[in-house]
Amino acid sequence: MTEVHALDDYYLAITLLITIGYQLFFFSIAFSLKFDKLTDFAGGTNFVVLAIITLAFSGHDNARQIVVSIFIMLWGARLSGFLLFRIIKTGKDDRFDDKRDKFFSFLGFWIFQMIWVWTVSLPVTVLNSPNVTRFPQPAFGTGRDIAGVILFAIGFILESVSDIQKYIFRSKPENKGRVCDVGFFTWTRHPNYFGEIIIQFSIYMIAVSPAAYGYVTGQANRALYATILGPFFLTLLLMFVSGLTLQERPGAKKRYESGNHWDSYLNYTKRTSILIPFPPQLYVHVPTILRRTIFLEFPIYVFDPAKHADQSKVEEREAEEGERRRTSGRVQDGQSEDGLVHDQHPES
Repeated sequence: MTEVHALDDYYLAITLLITIGYQLFFFSIAFSLKFDKLTDFAGGTNFVVLAIITLAFSGHDNARQIVVSIFIMLWGARLSGFLLFRIIKTGKDDRFDDKRDKFFSFLGFWIFQMIWVWTVSLPVTVLNSPNVTRFPQPAFGTGRDIAGVILFAIGFILESVSDIQKYIFRSKPENKGRVCDVGFFTWTRHPNYFGEIIIQFSIYMIAVSPAAYGYVTGQANRALYATILGPFFLTLLLMFVSGLTLQERPGAKKRYESGNHWDSYLNYTKRTSILIPFPPQLYVHVPTILRRTIFLEFPIYVFDPAKHADQSKVEEREAEEGERRRTSGRVQDGQSEDGLVHDQHPES
């Protein structure tokens, strides 16, 4: 096959333009029709599109290129398929309730999605580019390749299975409001995030092999190593922007203020690692200093009722609960009195 040179020899410009066009196309539909169902679908499938195009443009059938391209396509297709299924079931995405009708606020999300897709795709994009493929490539099967394949399998299973486990758990009426502590969630509070991080670093590990083993040199060598920006960006995103920071303290605050299974949630956080899978029987005994460092449960995730709770909501909830208890007590007293009356006037 003929190698295609498009704008630059790392495919950075062409993949950026394709990503911008792809996301703006779906943004125009979503904003015009106030339609949430295509948002995450557009993000996940964009990875598939970029991998197919760069692999086709490369004109090579190197096994390493094929493997990393297939890996990111599998991940993107599964993610977009699952999120599309979930949003069809739920009907709308609550993330956009305050943005859906505001052009620039809504567009801002899509611009961020463009950056996410383009950046995380970098290891595959650069590996498939002419500036890398012009060098001899090591045969697929190096130690890095094997380790990358194993890590990808672990991450893919963690992310995909945990998504299904949580969906099944939440779809049962008897579990409404309860803490999801089944399956992989017994070992980590966010197995899907951990799996996603592992997946992206595994793809990078395979993609960088030609540089690591000295086959690719010069600027192309540095370019391949620089694509670690992709998995690092995704990790920072999940840990400090759209993942843990939106799930941990805000989720705990909501449970505490509403009294929604707060005690069981508190016990769950004490015995379950925030991100890195670890046996709960051991984690419950891990000192706080190790939780805040090695296990990545940073102070920004920790909820302190005295500092972070809206005490007026707590007082309002407690007052309502007290009133319900008093009402229930009066009803029970009334039923007891009725029973005594009936006992004193038995039927003849």
